[in-house]
Amino acid sequence: MVWVNALRGVATTALLVTAIAASDAQQWPTRPIRVVSPFPAGSASDVTSRVVVDQMSHLLGRAMVIENRPGAGGRLGFGEVARAEPDGYTLVTSSSSMASGLVLHKSLPYHPVHDFIPVALFGIQPNVLVASTQSGFKTIADLVSAAKAKPETLTFASAGIGSTSHMAAERFRLAANIEVRHVPFRQGGLTEVMAGRIDYYFLPLAAAVSAIATGKLAVLAVSARRRAALLPSVPTLAEAGYPNAESSFWVGLSAPAKTPQEIVDRLHGLVEEALQTPAVKENLERVGVEPELMSVAQFGKFFNEDLAATVQLASDAHIEPSD
Repeated sequence: MVWVNALRGVATTALLVTAIAASDAQQWPTRPIRVVSPFPAGSASDVTSRVVVDQMSHLLGRAMVIENRPGAGGRLGFGEVARAEPDGYTLVTSSSSMASGLVLHKSLPYHPVHDFIPVALFGIQPNVLVASTQSGFKTIADLVSAAKAKPETLTFASAGIGSTSHMAAERFRLAANIEVRHVPFRQGGLTEVMAGRIDYYFLPLAAAVSAIATGKLAVLAVSARRRAALLPSVPTLAEAGYPNAESSFWVGLSAPAKTPQEIVDRLHGLVEEALQTPAVKENLERVGVEPELMSVAQFGKFFNEDLAATVQLASDAHIEPSD
């Protein structure tokens, strides 16, 4: 009978823990919520996230504080959230950049799929192809012609090996069948293009808006399926003859795995409500972000497909893990 009583005790404890967890989920939130941004302030994902999260905080009536935790290509921030308690009080701004870890490292302190729950998509924005005005390139055709005339001569910048900007450029390189040199930067890549020391750069529109306004960049194309509202005269890569070069940058919200579904659903509802707020729509449009409403399940499917496509692209472009 001793073992029977022991089993009863274990079962009672398990039920108690489940009941407490359910009660906590129902009362959530009772304190401020941390939203970790794995990339620097002012980055495309950070700018987009702040617009939406600020409105979510207002709707929730509880502080939601974005904390920048840049470093190691996002691994520091993502790793911190993967280890956090799945109680809805520590979240992370997920983005296209989440795939970088799988592309660059054989092992990670977290797994982008298994250790996170994709909660909601904030929006999608095109990558834009900008070139130095000193290059003389007016169109995509100009750039491709120059690259084919002198292989391995033209240079393109990126935010680092495996970054979204790098992968967009590799997708274009393969589609255009050109040989060019990659020059990765931790920061300052756009400045180098504006100064004429680097020929071109793919980057999210939100990160390029202010630089484009200076007139020191030639905007050759957007890499989305349709033209950007902010750049109506700029053709898409498909219009320029390279439909296989399409790529976009997305930003969303994720939570640690095992976060209660009730909390995930509430967060998702807050995001959808925030995205339909006129002020949020206006602020996102100002940086070229198109809000996109998806269910939790749809966002999960979108997330997994985007991750798989990035891993496949890395294989096609012969990008090998560094460790």
